[in-house]
Amino acid sequence: MAPRDRLVCSRCQESYPLNDLRWRCECGGPLDIEHRPRFDQRSIDDRGPTLWRYREALPIGVDVPPVHLGEGYTPLLQGRVAGYPVWLKQDHIFPSGSYKDRGAAILISHARSLGVSHVVEDSSGNAGAAIAAYAARAGITCDIFVPEDTAPAKLAQIRGYGARLHRVPGDRQAATLAAQEAAETTYYASHVWNPFFLHGVKTFAFEVWEQMGRRAPDALVLPVGNGSLLLGAAIGFQELLAERKIHRMPRLIGVQARACAPLAAAYEQGAEVPAPVAPGFTRAEGIAIAMPARGDQVLAAVRASGGQFVTVSEEEIVAATRAWWRHGFAMEPTAGATLAGLTRYLSSSTRDREIIVSSITGHGLKASASLPDLFGERGP
Repeated sequence: MAPRDRLVCSRCQESYPLNDLRWRCECGGPLDIEHRPRFDQRSIDDRGPTLWRYREALPIGVDVPPVHLGEGYTPLLQGRVAGYPVWLKQDHIFPSGSYKDRGAAILISHARSLGVSHVVEDSSGNAGAAIAAYAARAGITCDIFVPEDTAPAKLAQIRGYGARLHRVPGDRQAATLAAQEAAETTYYASHVWNPFFLHGVKTFAFEVWEQMGRRAPDALVLPVGNGSLLLGAAIGFQELLAERKIHRMPRLIGVQARACAPLAAAYEQGAEVPAPVAPGFTRAEGIAIAMPARGDQVLAAVRASGGQFVTVSEEEIVAATRAWWRHGFAMEPTAGATLAGLTRYLSSSTRDREIIVSSITGHGLKASASLPDLFGERGP
């Protein structure tokens, strides 16, 4: 890693060494990574189809052995929404079944390089499964804290990787507070607070750039709960822009479930921080986050890109999930919410011939307990 790489507080700009084990600034603000990537096209082309092909653009030393399960370079397939062509990134086919393997691979590789032997994480399911999977691969023990109503298939998956599972009474925020208490004495492998996770997720942008002929799409339509996919994609495209690999940023379109939409509400109000909301029931549990820790950064990224937020109802989530399964795409309802948001965005967009990329973020088998309810006893 270059000597100039460092951790920087997003609020007070205090800096720390990149190998510091802290998970937030002394002021309480989230940490970012100051890092200048390199894109050596010859090296990229010579490497296999995994996210590690961008090794020089990642903030871990090239001498650090990666913790990997063959992750990355997922297919980018074309689909149609209301007759309009769109591109869908197939991140539901990652080893643990969601895009969060991108962040987990980089975060756990970094943690192992620091000699970390135990980690904790809080999650509504997918991030916990990803951290548990890569911790198992690295020989690192972990504790995962989840809300008590987490989907049974995700609980079984986390246990299957050998993680110690803690079901916390209360909502998603209660699980976060329990994990942060545990993180006082061990490494916090948080997909929200740990910036190495975001720098794994940014490979989404690099792959889209390559797969689209080394150019940026006009718009990215992505789900937003804590915002790790949208922020990671924003970091990736910003780095490509800074290195003059692209000429403009794509517009960032954030999708939230109407039952829990603190960022969409703040965007409409012109606020710089998430709006207070009382979350209701939503099948899109992966984005049901009432208090996103990096919400101010998500709002700033969307506004800077000329983007917007859209919200979707439960009826739209169910309809989209069913429709895309019947086109061969097995996705969980949170991913269905994203594609419902894509439909809503297209219905309101006045831009012709816009190149749009979205993502299937989580595999449908993660929601196996809810499939009979979605499709009936005879299945889809």
